[in-house]
Amino acid sequence: MGAGQYLAVLFRVGGSAEAKAYIVQADGSGLRQVPGIGHTPTVKPVWSPDQKSVYLSSHEPTEPLPKIWKWRLNSARPHELVDKCAVVFDVDPGERYLLGAFPGGESAGIYEVSIPDRKCIPLVPGVETIDVMFARDGKSFLYAGASRGEVYIYRQGWKDGKLIGTAQVALTVPFAFPLWDQGRAYDFSRDLSTIVYARPGGHADLYLLSQK
Repeated sequence: MGAGQYLAVLFRVGGSAEAKAYIVQADGSGLRQVPGIGHTPTVKPVWSPDQKSVYLSSHEPTEPLPKIWKWRLNSARPHELVDKCAVVFDVDPGERYLLGAFPGGESAGIYEVSIPDRKCIPLVPGVETIDVMFARDGKSFLYAGASRGEVYIYRQGWKDGKLIGTAQVALTVPFAFPLWDQGRAYDFSRDLSTIVYARPGGHADLYLLSQK
């Protein structure tokens, strides 16, 4: 969701493997489809801080790593920002860097994209996570990992594209839930006060965990 009155949503149409991204005003009016970026699934629309652009990721079946695109709302089509990088999940407050992740295989890890240079840079190789986001002050980022029946949210110091120190556990959830189940199966707030997660079963349950 953007910082103001707009939402960015993603859903699949019918039984197609192709996903389509839309933007819509918070009152439900002004629905617009993001112009096509090829016959590929679109993942995690991410608003720019000024809400004048949307960043998207797409994954060609024949390519090992996703492309990242930028769509300015006043332009006809998105333009490709970088190729063979990661799934983009967040943008820093100054809109100089994107944060992304790739969840598995040899390319697993957390990545950043220098927007001015249009370069994809590995930040934390080998980490298997589905989401990564900047903290509110933009001086660190957060990501989840699971181990031994628990889920951990890690905080990694960061400034101007560089890591600061090593990642520390910011929150331990004392039970397990899947990070991925036919899509990203959780989300959390930037201040870690709220976690939303799915628990797969015979029906679709959605849980909310809040710290008092």
